[in-house]
Amino acid sequence: MTRGFVALALAAWALVVAADARAEVSVQAYALPAGGGGPHDVAVGADGIVWYTAQRAGKLGRLDPATGKVELVPLGPGAAPHGVIVGPDGAPWITEGGTNSIVRVDPATRAVKRWPLPEGRGYANLNTLTFDRRGRVWFTGQSGVYGRLDPTSGVLQVWDAPRGFGPYGIATTPDGDVYYASLAGSYIARVDLDTGAATVLEPPTRTQGARRVWSDSRGRIWVSEWNSGNVSRYDPRTGAWKTWKLPGDRPRAYAVYVDDKDKVWLSDWGANAMVRFDPETETFDAFPSDRRGTNVRQILGRPGEVWAPESGTDRLVVYRTK
Repeated sequence: MTRGFVALALAAWALVVAADARAEVSVQAYALPAGGGGPHDVAVGADGIVWYTAQRAGKLGRLDPATGKVELVPLGPGAAPHGVIVGPDGAPWITEGGTNSIVRVDPATRAVKRWPLPEGRGYANLNTLTFDRRGRVWFTGQSGVYGRLDPTSGVLQVWDAPRGFGPYGIATTPDGDVYYASLAGSYIARVDLDTGAATVLEPPTRTQGARRVWSDSRGRIWVSEWNSGNVSRYDPRTGAWKTWKLPGDRPRAYAVYVDDKDKVWLSDWGANAMVRFDPETETFDAFPSDRRGTNVRQILGRPGEVWAPESGTDRLVVYRTK
């Protein structure tokens, strides 16, 4: 295990946003050390510790925002981690594309445990993961698969995705339903938790490039659409869809996350900004970065905090809401 080095916590920068948004949100950036940059995905635990995948380095990063200290945990030869979430056990869980496996890192000892996909499945290009309410891990592979791991029994199953290539973002609703998005397939799907069967749900915009999904407190599914620059919402209770275009000339919506106040956050690569959408007023607030080419690939948070990994600038940025 390699102990990391102290990261420099940068002061919040001035943002060109509406006055009410500026009053509500403070922004702080944490620079990452050499050999542990290129953050792909990020997750924050209930204790405030932030974990991120240093994909190019084959490591898992751990940031303590109180001190700015960053620690790097090697994930083994050939590792190339993509997604990370904090599980119900408080540990970081990772989709590890380099070794085609699901990985858990013990938050106390930093021990790495690995569950490889079946050899006959080949390279899955693992992307993201989520826990259902039964303690099982569901995951996606952009090569055209999605799967489920039961950590207790060690049983790992993989299914072929409808329309082949594309499964990307995945999320669990408050009621325990699991949905994933297919970037290449331009759809979202609801997964049967017992059989594993995926039911395709078509967004209203064709070839929209559904990239990631998240649920609000009411179980409605929010979708970031990469090709169209839209954010869309699916209501499972009514089957209704609604779509909004992000502001700007050429929005590219990559990540989506719904915070504890049911505000929808998106990373817009076209505007090099984080964007917050209020479903009640149907208005957007844009938070442009002070750096070029931020390339935020995932957004996660906890009450009062929204975290974004800037893969293009080697920083983790937190948006703290009042």
